[in-house]
Amino acid sequence: MTDKIEQITASFESVWVKAGRRRTPGKRACLVPFIDRDEYLSGLLDDPRIATIPAQLLGADFNYCTSDGNFYTGDTSYHSNAFMGGLSALKVAFYLDPVGPESGCLRVFPGSQKFSDDYAQVLSRDLDSSAELWGLGQAGLPAVPIPSEPGDVVVFAHGIKHGSFGGDEGRRLFVMNFAERCPQDRLPALREHIGSMARFWNDSYYGEAILASANAERMVHLQQILDNQDHLPELAARCRREMAGPAQG
Repeated sequence: MTDKIEQITASFESVWVKAGRRRTPGKRACLVPFIDRDEYLSGLLDDPRIATIPAQLLGADFNYCTSDGNFYTGDTSYHSNAFMGGLSALKVAFYLDPVGPESGCLRVFPGSQKFSDDYAQVLSRDLDSSAELWGLGQAGLPAVPIPSEPGDVVVFAHGIKHGSFGGDEGRRLFVMNFAERCPQDRLPALREHIGSMARFWNDSYYGEAILASANAERMVHLQQILDNQDHLPELAARCRREMAGPAQG
């Protein structure tokens, strides 16, 4: 996406300004939803270079499952993101600063997304104790680094163990999330996922810009979640009463 990276980066910065969000030095800042707030960034969903990825890996009727914009600080320990009780899901990530093995690029353990595999289970159990068990902190473990330059698109399964180490403060990253369409018997899990977005204080799962600029083709990937978000405003109102501020990840 190098032909669009200048406009993508400018739009990234603009979203933060329009949202009125300020960064606290030394802390991660996270904004959800993200591309949904900007018509240009929302249009990335329509670019064949992006839309083809979930269409081929998850099915032509995939769901767009929101996005997050981030300023990262320091290390991110290894973790995975299970999604809605086992539905296939993936992340499409844009790193807006050059990142390498020692400067905050994504690192992954291939095969760790296969949760039923013995290897994946050992990683899940022991990664947090790697220094005691294996004599290496997480930054020293032999994961596979994925260096990235602005304009690259990094795609990975939600379930894979991933992290980053050695990066500078304020690393810019936004991620789009996609999942296979939810079958009827798993709709309760979908509604639970939608409800989890209340912690970001949003009454709607999607932002205004992504809906206002959506054509019929894009709506295919939004409609199922729109049809199942009726409980979100009440949950978001409760979070606003109970939390000091919206969630940061």
